[in-house]
Order: sequence, then C-alpha cells, then structure tokens
Amino acid sequence: MLRGLLVALIVVVLVVGGLASWAIAVNNQLVVQEQNVNEKWAQVQNVYQRRADLVPNLVETVKGFAAQERTVLEEVTQARASATAIQLTPQALNDPRALERFQAVQNQLSGALSRLLVTVERYPDLKSNQNFLALQTQLEGTENRIAVERRRFNEAVRDYNTRVRLFPGSAVAGFAGFQPKAFFEATADAATPPKVKF
Repeated sequence: MLRGLLVALIVVVLVVGGLASWAIAVNNQLVVQEQNVNEKWAQVQNVYQRRADLVPNLVETVKGFAAQERTVLEEVTQARASATAIQLTPQALNDPRALERFQAVQNQLSGALSRLLVTVERYPDLKSNQNFLALQTQLEGTENRIAVERRRFNEAVRDYNTRVRLFPGSAVAGFAGFQPKAFFEATADAATPPKVKF
C-alpha cells in the first residue's frame, strides 16, 4: 500500500514538474518573440528618424532654388514636426489605434515629401545640383529601408501573434499577460496610384 502511494506521488510530482517545465519554456519563447517584435519596431522608428533627419537638409537645399514655393516647404516642415512628435513605445504596440495614429502622421510626411519632389521638377537647375541629388538618393534609400523594416516588423508580429494564439500555448500567454500586437498596415488609399502633374 505504501509502495503504491509512493509511486502515485512520484507520478504526480513528475506530471506537475513536466507541466511547470513546459509552461516556463512557452513563457520564455513568448518573451523572446515579444522582444523580437520590440526590436523590429525600434528599427522601424530608426529609419523613420533617419528620414526626419534628412528632411531639413532637403528643405534647405530646395529653399535656395524655389523661394516662391513656401507653402510646399512649410507643409513638409510641419509634417516632419508632427511625425517626430509621436513616438510609440513597445507597450503601445498593443494598441491598434496608437499604431494607426503613428501611421497617419508618417503618411502625411510621405505625402508632403511627394509634393516637394513634384515641385522640384519645375527647377532643372535644382535637379542637377549635387547636394540635392545626394539628398534625394538618400531619401529614396530611406523610403526603401522603411518598407523593408515595416515588412520585418510585420513578420515578427505574425510569429508572435501566432504563438500567443495557438493552443495550448495560448493558456500560458493569457495567464502571463501576453497580448497580440497590431500589424503595420497600409492606408486605405494605398492601392490608388499617386497622381503627378507637371
């Protein structure tokens, strides 16, 4: 009788220990994936900051050639100020509305930069200016980096959200307080090609 009780106790301890080990492993995987999402988001913000840092140089270069285009230059400057004013912390990534607000101000800056580049087309001397060409190339490269980093961020969010939602790991995620993250999504008018007029 004592031997049977001892065997049962050992089995219970092994089962509880196995479940605890499994829960700890799942929790650790979720922490790693959440940190990956946070790191990818930091990189998205990094390339947005790079763009914001390039804008004043671009505006100053254009100012010398296009003094009468003040409204476009002011739009770019205001859009840059709005874009740099909003910072999303990793904790805010759990709030889809905060991510939408961040996207909206970044899209305003993208639109203002597009209008600035269209304005530049009116000034052939500016288009051949080495400073402008270098800044335009850097800005184009930055826009490409933004697209790449947003894709990487969305891939990290996909992996994390999948892990958070798959059963039985979802039980550990719910108990430990892991929340799904919001994806970086295109704006509603992103499918419409931009209209460029000269």
